[in-house]
Amino acid sequence: MPTVLRWIAYPILILAGLALMGIALLAIIVILAYPQLPSIEVLTDYRPKIPLRVYTADGYLIGEFGEERRALVSIEDVPQVMKQAILAAEDERFYQHPGVDTLGVLRAAYANFTSGGKRQGASTITMQVARNFFLSREKTLSRKVYEALLAFKIENNLSKDDILDIYINQIYLGQRAYGFAAAAQIYFGKPLKNISLAEAAMLAGLPKAPSSFNPVANPKRAKLRQLYVLRRMHELGFINNAQLAEAQLLDLRIKRDANEFAVRADYVAEMARQMAFESFHEETYTRGLRVITTILKADQEAAYASLRRGVLDYDKRHGYRGAKGYADLGTPGSASDETLEEALQDEPDSDDIYAAVILEADSKLVKVYRRGGEIVQVSGDGLKFAQRMLDEKAPANKRLRRGALVYVHKDDKGNWQILQLPEVEAAFVAASPVDGAIRALVGGFDFNRNKFNHVTQAWRQPGSSFKPFIYSAALEKGFTPASVIQDEPLIVSAAETGSQAWEPRNYDGKYEGSMPMRTALAKSKNLVSIRILKSIGTQYAQDYITRFGFDADKHPPYLTMALGAGSVTPWQQLTGYAVFANGGYRIQPYIVKQILDDKGNVLAEAQPVAAGNESLRAIDPRNAYLMDSMLHDVVRRGTATRALQLKRGDLAGKTGTTNDFIDAWFCGYQPTLVGIAWIGFDQPKKLGNGETGSSAALPIWIGYMGKALKDVPESFMAIPEGLVTIKTPAEGPGDAGSKATELIYKENLPPPPPPEGSEPESPLKMFFPAPNLSG
Repeated sequence: MPTVLRWIAYPILILAGLALMGIALLAIIVILAYPQLPSIEVLTDYRPKIPLRVYTADGYLIGEFGEERRALVSIEDVPQVMKQAILAAEDERFYQHPGVDTLGVLRAAYANFTSGGKRQGASTITMQVARNFFLSREKTLSRKVYEALLAFKIENNLSKDDILDIYINQIYLGQRAYGFAAAAQIYFGKPLKNISLAEAAMLAGLPKAPSSFNPVANPKRAKLRQLYVLRRMHELGFINNAQLAEAQLLDLRIKRDANEFAVRADYVAEMARQMAFESFHEETYTRGLRVITTILKADQEAAYASLRRGVLDYDKRHGYRGAKGYADLGTPGSASDETLEEALQDEPDSDDIYAAVILEADSKLVKVYRRGGEIVQVSGDGLKFAQRMLDEKAPANKRLRRGALVYVHKDDKGNWQILQLPEVEAAFVAASPVDGAIRALVGGFDFNRNKFNHVTQAWRQPGSSFKPFIYSAALEKGFTPASVIQDEPLIVSAAETGSQAWEPRNYDGKYEGSMPMRTALAKSKNLVSIRILKSIGTQYAQDYITRFGFDADKHPPYLTMALGAGSVTPWQQLTGYAVFANGGYRIQPYIVKQILDDKGNVLAEAQPVAAGNESLRAIDPRNAYLMDSMLHDVVRRGTATRALQLKRGDLAGKTGTTNDFIDAWFCGYQPTLVGIAWIGFDQPKKLGNGETGSSAALPIWIGYMGKALKDVPESFMAIPEGLVTIKTPAEGPGDAGSKATELIYKENLPPPPPPEGSEPESPLKMFFPAPNLSG
């Protein structure tokens, strides 16, 4: 053999021998390793962790709980554009290779060799499935071999569509999203079936680096990856030139808050989570449970918006407190976006109230930087609330200047204004008085700031909103709405208060003499309520209020009970006022309607007992009717006349203001809906002079009822048997506007007129068969 040929042949033979040895070694590894591969039953019987989801009664998602946020979707329901985007980004030859793409490996090896280092990988979709279920992410040769072997095993046991189905549902895509269906909801707020080409390309680009390059964490990097996927789709013929150009230019709307749901009902979702956990423990977060609540989307939105508006209106009435803090921005124009973002990192937004840092400020214009890079200009009316803090004479630690941390909000007209996050809290809950189904519940101004549920957990003094329960007790003791009581000063001894001598006053400081009980309730006369309680007995009243769901031990048997000095929660008030609304039945409010498993089977279901079932009877139907009638007068001519703006005649309720304006309430209803509004500070302190239930709490109730009752016809309680009509005389200046006739219990009819010539009974005794209440 010529020398030249030997020099050519020997290296070839050596290389061939090495190749054969490599193949033999690989074969030995395969023979030894393949039987040791783990079972792929976890794939053939795929059961991913599915989080607990909470829904409104009309099907809207309001909460999700679990480490992995996942929404299962079958391969048939995945839009074609999503499949094409995934193949273009991850594995264009998925439907051609047997699990390992040999051509892809050679292409990646060549690219890495020519670029002087590792630049491309060659993992197929099947190999990624193998890695996610069975292997770590360490970069070793042995792991790569096992990955390839597992890929072959998976391909031998599952169809291509099955493998792609698992990949689409299992892959991690950032922001706790597992699977493309969950990612579509988290990043774009829509089902996977509704995504656009541009959105599909962005989602398909996430598997490469889901935590650091998703559109929330790094919008710029996510955009670059999206453009790469679009180019690959174009190169593979999945989209045409026009589609490519349109998708490249489309500005996607990304959800910044991954926990943002269609309806703001965080307190409801948390209540539902707790109830589910009590029954299912740790399985609650992995087995795909669905909790269906009783709330309705429209009602919840109305309650949430009205509470926020009521709290902000209160906050505005008490002035701007100044800058939240300050950040060092250096000289004008020197602060980078990174510096500005860092300044805002500890100042969370509150829904549509956004944290911002001031870049420039004078008395006519304030320019601020919002999280995400938006520059906002505030001027004119938008500065009115904060105007005094723009003055050079404002306190140095509160003045609005460059670097000051503030909050901005866009009003209904689209104009920006400077606001502040309120310190006061509030609660609102509404339900059907028929079966107790909760229609709306807002436990505070912002769940993310304060998770304390003021509807169920806040024990507060009810103030005058508790008076109707004392009046109801009085009706059972022979009082009538026409009973005349003195509205005059009174000194109560220490023995009667349980502490010290007490000289109660009316909230307005005025006394009007004799007046019917109906008028006294409408005007919320404290002295009349105390005299009524003194007559019927505090022990009797303490026992009686338990009929409405109140705890006796929270209401000590002293005369202060007449003014609501005990403790209640808004949830208890809801139960109590529902009794007046439904004709005397004590229903049980409930918020969870059903708990379903991942296949839709009912695991638990509420079985409410509705009003009308006599086993729920709490008070005499005549008592309920008379109380309903008197509570209507509170709205028509008493402390709640502000509610007349709703232009309805079937509204009833009672305002409540505690001593020194600590708590403000309005508890009211219409025959189909009862609602409770409360406002106050977590650490009880004065709300401010004039911040009564009528001015601070009632507007929240009105805002909700105005929307919830929009298309509901007026309705009124039917007069029950056992009531008779009597004529009522005028009893003095406090009786102005009272009825000329009154319904009373039949057994409370006054005695027949005395024989002619005898001394007539006094009007007080005739209409008030009860002890003398003058002192």
